[in-house]
Amino acid sequence: MCGLAGAWDVQSNFGLGAHVTEMANAITHRGPDDSGVYEDFANGFAMAHRRLSIIELSAAGHQPMVSNSGNLVIVFNGEIYNHLDIRGELNAAGAAPIWRGHSDTETLLAAFEFWGIEPSLQRCVGMFAIAIWDKSKHELTIARDRFGEKPLYYGWVNSGNQKTFVFGSELKAIRAFPGFAGKVCREALNAYLRFMYVPAPRSIYQGIYKLEAGCLLTIKNDPPSSPPSALMQPGESHGSLHLRRWWSLAETVERASKNPITNEEEALTQLRSSLSESVRIQSLADVPLGAFLSGGIDSSTIVALMQSQASRAVKTFTIGFDEANFDESPHALAVAKHLGTEHHEMRVSAKMVQDVIPMIPWMYDEPFADSSQVPTHLVCKAAKQHVTVALSGDAGDELFGGYNRYFWGPKIWNRLSWLPMPIRQSLGKILQSIPVSTWDRITAPLARSTTGVNRLGDKFHKLGRRLQNVRNMDDLYLSLVTEWQNADSLVLGLEKNSPFLPTNLQQHNLPSSGASADQLRMMYRDSMTYLTDDILCKVDRAAMATSLETRVPFLDHRVVELAWQLPLNMKIRGTEGKWALRQILYQHVPRELIERPKAGFAIPIGQWLRGPLRAWAENLLNPQKMKDQGFLNAEPITIAWREHQAGYDRTPQLWAILMWQAWLEANPC
Repeated sequence: MCGLAGAWDVQSNFGLGAHVTEMANAITHRGPDDSGVYEDFANGFAMAHRRLSIIELSAAGHQPMVSNSGNLVIVFNGEIYNHLDIRGELNAAGAAPIWRGHSDTETLLAAFEFWGIEPSLQRCVGMFAIAIWDKSKHELTIARDRFGEKPLYYGWVNSGNQKTFVFGSELKAIRAFPGFAGKVCREALNAYLRFMYVPAPRSIYQGIYKLEAGCLLTIKNDPPSSPPSALMQPGESHGSLHLRRWWSLAETVERASKNPITNEEEALTQLRSSLSESVRIQSLADVPLGAFLSGGIDSSTIVALMQSQASRAVKTFTIGFDEANFDESPHALAVAKHLGTEHHEMRVSAKMVQDVIPMIPWMYDEPFADSSQVPTHLVCKAAKQHVTVALSGDAGDELFGGYNRYFWGPKIWNRLSWLPMPIRQSLGKILQSIPVSTWDRITAPLARSTTGVNRLGDKFHKLGRRLQNVRNMDDLYLSLVTEWQNADSLVLGLEKNSPFLPTNLQQHNLPSSGASADQLRMMYRDSMTYLTDDILCKVDRAAMATSLETRVPFLDHRVVELAWQLPLNMKIRGTEGKWALRQILYQHVPRELIERPKAGFAIPIGQWLRGPLRAWAENLLNPQKMKDQGFLNAEPITIAWREHQAGYDRTPQLWAILMWQAWLEANPC
């Protein structure tokens, strides 16, 4: 894995090379093995690269890399798993250069020269963020993979009397450019407090954006001198800048709906074959490779398929906690023993979490409040001691119906939708009035069942809060993925009626067919938002902070297309999700090692905020401090803190505020 950075300022013909080198050096952790810079003095353009060597460890993989004709220059972050197949196509067409090595970067350059950028990307199976400079056309193209596994930011930074167009793998690269001011985007802050991450295309800074997954951006001759006045959507232009989508999940879902696989035996055969192939090509590397293993369905399936193809024991990694309700390490160990992997386990204490917390603002660049970011970083740190690449089971939930909200949400709405809203609101208040401990005691038999859910008391309280303003199933979904329901009243200085919704959550962006069922709409929206901006962001930053590459076999787009061909009942049956994946996994691992309530990759943050993390939190949540900062209304936050100390669980809301406060202290604005 690697890091890239660049700048384009036609008024500044000299010095950009040094500036982009400084930008790239700010993300050395993404590529500690090599570095390089390219500068086009005549056109005021430069870009730089930091390399983590995975494929082609020699100098033949050095970047920036120039094409055989000398017209194209590329910086590339990612892996193209089928690049040897693409080489074969180029060789057969007589379009291959004299190959200097076996890097996928060199393959990409040759493909771009022969087919063009977009047709070449359509051929690629992989994850990537790419910048391509066409010297003959004076044209820059930046592109991001189908699901946004690799990050890419772009925007405008003040430089002297004008703004310079910049791009980079992380915000810290852009912050390193001279003149960066970093004014907070309050609309982004509003969205962050709701969703626990900043949804694309916004970043936490005004004038700096995330390139959306599956999109590419082109600029020819001269970049615009300032940001657009409104958020750009794919298909729109801003001066010489044009944004378009080169791959669409909506179109994939629509195609799949026209070609469903209804025969269960056929579906399982195709799914096993497709997943096995994805695992196979993602297990190719010139460095040591392993996998994360939680003992859950997704990671166990990936590891089982890896081990079935391997000639030696696969290295697997997990972490455990002293708090039994959060500790899944015994399940991981049981699966590892059954599969015969070389298993490594790290025990995590509150002290270890405290040691990581000061790194989080640096690691994530913008406020990010998925508390599993901490154990994710720790398991990456443990893995890096043994391997350079690790496969993960991420995206199984979104593709195969794994989240609790997919089966409980529609069931709850079907039972409550007939009630008038005032009665639903009263019911919500009643649910919240019963202490969490009482709910846990009442529902203990359900939680212990194979179809149960852990920590039901917390979930009843959350449901009570979410019933306050729900009018339909789409409202309920939005509520289920929102933590601070009243974020508008939290953020000071917010323009009236300013938008907070990611475009991809809006109704008009749904596929025209294939996602009519409530569960499928939720899965689609999660894939377009939560998966990219939370799950994949979390793993990328947590891993790259340790210079570890992660790969996600479920996100081979051919697996994704197949998953959307499966009918809903091959994903969700009753209150059991991921039916199809389970059938594949049970061919390798006994059912009794897997069947248990879904817990997620959680840590006992709520308990620690009442104990070892309390002093740290109280310092950040000081009402006078928040008032002086001028971003947040302290009153509801103080109330939530007091309620949490009294025994009510306010962990997600408080963690969002704490991660914002910690980020703000590290990045004063």
